[in-house]
Amino acid sequence: MDSLLSIHGVGLGLRRDLLDELEATPPRQVDFMEVAPENWIGVGGRLGRRFRAMRGRYPLVLHGLSLSLGSPAPLDEALLRDVKAFMDEHDIGIYTEHLSYCSDDGHLYDLLPIPFTEEAVHYVAERIRRVQEILERPFAVENVSYYAAPAQEMSELEFLRAVLEEADCGLLLDVNNIYVNSVNHGYDPFAFLNALPGERIVYGHVAGHYRQAPDLLVDTHGAAVIDPVWALLDAAYARFGVFPTLLERDFNIPPLQDLLEEVDRIHAIQHRHLEAVPARHAIA
Repeated sequence: MDSLLSIHGVGLGLRRDLLDELEATPPRQVDFMEVAPENWIGVGGRLGRRFRAMRGRYPLVLHGLSLSLGSPAPLDEALLRDVKAFMDEHDIGIYTEHLSYCSDDGHLYDLLPIPFTEEAVHYVAERIRRVQEILERPFAVENVSYYAAPAQEMSELEFLRAVLEEADCGLLLDVNNIYVNSVNHGYDPFAFLNALPGERIVYGHVAGHYRQAPDLLVDTHGAAVIDPVWALLDAAYARFGVFPTLLERDFNIPPLQDLLEEVDRIHAIQHRHLEAVPARHAIA
């Protein structure tokens, strides 16, 4: 792949709440950063200059919020062209999105599940192929958390594998979402993980969630990562080799040092596996 895609190690989401701390003492243990393009496209002035300075320090990847791959509305090609221009301007090599939908005639302000049906596989795969045509770059979709499965004909795993195969795209592997879904829908997270096409993993996410009830977890990205999710990340490296992994924290953002302790824990897990077997890949 193009050298613009080269990332490795451990990443952190670039949040405006963290900018002061990141600028004051740029953390050496952060190897790349992830940004939502919708939050930065067209931003100029002082904030735009701060973004460009951060881009000069760290490789960036894009993780979108509003492409709405499963929406019945037409694909937002204007947004995609803006994303492509943004990637060209800032030498960003990869864009990822959620395998879900969040709009129809207007935005619904939530990530809703795509029905697990064969018809939906074909529909979404066609839209993903069009995304890749416009971007002229690799594209990856994230396995998402969901709380209902309307009109279900296939399992979550069957649906995800079918979309990845038909669209011929990458996978942004969200380890926390596997755990959340396994509790909410009663399946074995390790069996789910082991059945994924590891060769399609582009990079990974790890995050915290909210425990509303013993059988109901809510994917908030607003808490520290818990031990069962750390165990699942460890199992993912054992199964697929070490891949770049990003710590997500979107709400209840603590001081940067607290986040860096979790970044260091990801590094420690990666290093333990690297001592035994070289990394499967960086994005390169």
